[in-house]
Amino acid sequence: MKIIEILPELNIGGVERHVIDLSNELAERGHDVLVISNGGQMQGQLYDKVLHWQLPVHKKDPFTAFSCSKKIFSRVKDEGWEVIHAHSRVPAWIAWIVSYKTKVPWLYTAHACYSLNYGLIPLKHAKYVISVSETVKKHLNDYLPPNNIVVQNALPAPSLCWSPESSCGKTEIKFLFIGRLTRIKGLQTVIEALGAVDEECWTLDVLGDGIMMDELKKLSQEMGISQKVTFHGSSDQTDQYMAQSDCLLFPSYSEGMPLTLARAVQIGIPVIASNIPSVVEISGTEEGLLQPGNVEVWSSSISTFINTKNPGLIISYSRIPSFEKMVDANESTYKTLI
Repeated sequence: MKIIEILPELNIGGVERHVIDLSNELAERGHDVLVISNGGQMQGQLYDKVLHWQLPVHKKDPFTAFSCSKKIFSRVKDEGWEVIHAHSRVPAWIAWIVSYKTKVPWLYTAHACYSLNYGLIPLKHAKYVISVSETVKKHLNDYLPPNNIVVQNALPAPSLCWSPESSCGKTEIKFLFIGRLTRIKGLQTVIEALGAVDEECWTLDVLGDGIMMDELKKLSQEMGISQKVTFHGSSDQTDQYMAQSDCLLFPSYSEGMPLTLARAVQIGIPVIASNIPSVVEISGTEEGLLQPGNVEVWSSSISTFINTKNPGLIISYSRIPSFEKMVDANESTYKTLI
């Protein structure tokens, strides 16, 4: 098959990770794959077999979107691309326009519980919509076309794994946060919670970037813990950090499909996580999960972990989606549309 994948950019993030892994595996299975994005830090992770075309498909501007649509339309007609797969709201508008002009089918993967507004209009016109979790499907239900399915996001098996022995003899607990530095990811709760714990034998590594970087650094100073919190910015070494840390803190207020949490389960690192629908979907229980945004509850749970190394939540590896099955489901959907 000849498959186009469109997403805004290839900077570090869950959608980007998904599209890169999916595209690489599709290419390994013998399909022709063209990824269209504005480029970014992760572009080099695409296999040589995968084509990349840099266009400003990230801009929320109707004139730019229409211009991109015209260029993609010409290439689809000239090169015979058979299906278009969009992975964000602006690419959805572009895919809808190109499909209307070329009659090439398009589908959409909904990666998050988006704001319910006019930006979701294209979804009802997609030939298929894939939701990455039951949580996302339920949230977007009124905007979905008749043909829609749930295919949980998944990651290839990691090459590293966490071991309890890695923390033996260490005098400090190494906490880890991975994610965009935006309010919805909840790092502000963690920083305030750490500032309230009595124990001092800990550090926190923060992997990620975002609009709250300066605000969160200031908050760590105000809480008197700035010397214990290290902001590393975006990193492609997340697996290594997970394998070498003692506990992942996952304080999100909302997630479509928590890939960082899924990766933590694959690697085996203990996790303290928020009680939100998508996390419950993965864990199968609310037991051990914490109310998002509740500083007192998070501080108490962190203190307990420092003293006992018991995160209170154990997620079975068997509940983590299979990468092979995820790619199979996408591949099958493409074949159905073509």
